[in-house]
Amino acid sequence: MSSATPTPATPRARRLPLAGVLRLGRPSDIWFKPALSAVAAIAPPNLALLALGRLDLAMYTMAGSLCALYAHNRPYAARGRVLALVVLGMVGGLAVSLLAASLTANAVVLVSVGALLAAVQKVLCDASRVGPPGNVVLTFITSASLFAPQSLGQVPGHLALALAAGAWAWIVGMAPGLVRPHGPERRATAQALEAAAGYAVAVGGAARTRANAGAGTAAATGAGPARARAATAAAVHAAWQTLLAAGTRSGPRRELERFVVRAEVALAAPGDTEPERLRAWARALRGRGPVPQVDDPAATADELLGVEAELGAGQRPLWTRLGPLTPLAVRTAVGCALAGYASLALGVGRPYWALVTAASLYQANLTLTWSRGVQRVVGNLVGVLVFAALVPLAHLHPAALVLCCLALNFGAEALISRNYWLGSICVTPMALLITEFARTQDAGQLITERVLDTLIGALVGLVAAIAVTNRRSGDRLEQVLAASELARERAARLLAESQTAPGALESARRVLAGALVDLRATADAAAGEWWQRALPMERVVLAEQSGHRTLAATVRRQGLLLDRRTSGRAEDVRS
Repeated sequence: MSSATPTPATPRARRLPLAGVLRLGRPSDIWFKPALSAVAAIAPPNLALLALGRLDLAMYTMAGSLCALYAHNRPYAARGRVLALVVLGMVGGLAVSLLAASLTANAVVLVSVGALLAAVQKVLCDASRVGPPGNVVLTFITSASLFAPQSLGQVPGHLALALAAGAWAWIVGMAPGLVRPHGPERRATAQALEAAAGYAVAVGGAARTRANAGAGTAAATGAGPARARAATAAAVHAAWQTLLAAGTRSGPRRELERFVVRAEVALAAPGDTEPERLRAWARALRGRGPVPQVDDPAATADELLGVEAELGAGQRPLWTRLGPLTPLAVRTAVGCALAGYASLALGVGRPYWALVTAASLYQANLTLTWSRGVQRVVGNLVGVLVFAALVPLAHLHPAALVLCCLALNFGAEALISRNYWLGSICVTPMALLITEFARTQDAGQLITERVLDTLIGALVGLVAAIAVTNRRSGDRLEQVLAASELARERAARLLAESQTAPGALESARRVLAGALVDLRATADAAAGEWWQRALPMERVVLAEQSGHRTLAATVRRQGLLLDRRTSGRAEDVRS
């Protein structure tokens, strides 16, 4: 099938948005978990160093403690592995930085090392989907360590401090599993059910609007359901990924799988869905009681055979996901290096601030990078004012300095999910106060240098993002589009057969659902790039529409639709 969208001879530039960049969103469902974990992981090492009179070593314990910010959305079986890898990655990056700092004092060399580390951290975090907070925390620690006075003899001891704090952060991250072992899986399943209920409501509302207003409003009313469908597909996919990473398929987990199947059914056939039933299930899953059971005779063993197929297939190797990220790696390395060099040229004493600012900008495409740049600048400029207000209190006593940092850590994690700039208001003064662990410094100079480095890093980082184009995003979209079309054709062939092998149709439905999620994410990423050739967006829309129609057909073929004559109230959920 050829694209209906013509391809122009020259690439097109897209406008960079301003509206909505600073708009506040809803806080994360679990905003308090990373916030409390950060305080629990940072407080004991810092208070111990305070008692010993060695707050100058706090930067090294902070390296390990900040690992507690990661993997809060993962089931505990996977969280233990991810947290261990994050700790090892943090300590490994710190080792490179400390060795470089002990071997040379050449600022240009150190900035170059920091830029390369930032690129590696960005690509590995994106490819492995480690986040939030992604690579920024790793880059902040390793870049700051490059400019800390260091000797070779001190390196082992400093790394041991980071590793010990990282081990404590691992314990902090895993401790909630003793109380609520299926918490992450339950939350992910509840989010899928709630998204599916919202999609069903959106489809019903759009249908009523079209019936009342006529066919002329079809385009206007179709945008809302399309967005809700994409959000629901992403939530269902995320729920399956969470369950697949949860380890042993225990009884509670099998019940959660059946709830996710119900969300999948709602996604495929929203017109045959009762939103209140889905919301009742979601509320039950968010509660603290046992995982409820769904009384649904249609939920047979066959519909879960696709889970076994996915478990057997495993995940794609990490190296296969690195290729498409090459332009992003180049952007990060070039932007961070140029930002650091520009800061050095202007005589700023801490070029790593500009480097970290540039590293924090780079997102999936240029449009998102631009939005993050605006958020970073606004948050940092307000943050230095907060620092100016706090610094007299922090200078009263070292204990006050530690307590201020703990409060800012909590505030940053509590606010950042609403918008990045809001969290940066706490991150900026915290980073400035950390520099005072070793010795008290002139607040005016710190503020001036931080403002300069923020502006330099944001400007140079954005210029580098514009200069290093990502033409691969169009190629990637073509590949994902072809894969989704093949997945739809396979499901359609199985639908045409009178009999299929057990689980074959369910497995094809799962593959098609995942391909449609990947298609929407890839299309959104490619659409936000500058100087990109015209994309086959009409073909993408057609592929999504036909794919979701095929999903609905598989649901009906498998007999998974709920009986609307039965009650959708509390009797369908029993503890």
